[in-house]
Amino acid sequence: MKISVASDHAGYELKEAVKRHLTAAGHEVVDFGTNSTESTDYPDYVAPAARAVASDEVEKGVFVCGSGQGMVMTANKVRGVRAALAWLPEVARLSRQHNDANVLALPARFMSIDAALEIVDAWLDAEFEGGRHVARVEKMMKAEEE
Repeated sequence: MKISVASDHAGYELKEAVKRHLTAAGHEVVDFGTNSTESTDYPDYVAPAARAVASDEVEKGVFVCGSGQGMVMTANKVRGVRAALAWLPEVARLSRQHNDANVLALPARFMSIDAALEIVDAWLDAEFEGGRHVARVEKMMKAEEE
């Protein structure tokens, strides 16, 4: 799978760990930055990474900042993105199963690397269940047009 990653300075170290983990699992990773812990503005990195998801340049995205909030808010401004902030594996799993999330946002300041990698794996392993959730996702996406 081809996956975009992005972070700000607060998420840089976790993003790098996620990148290594994804690559070791056989995924192709496209890194949109940042490339250091020097203070930066998260929209500069997450917006292009989210557009890559929306345009199908990549299949999914994993974005990391201090709280995860800035990443998820910015990503969800991009038409076609369904970004979910997850802090537990079950939350990540449900975001895929029920909401067909195509972007995962992680809060670097509130979890260990091991916990984050467990969340990433739960999210990637989960599949959209379809069924009753299809109409809900369609309604969610229609809200972008209103």
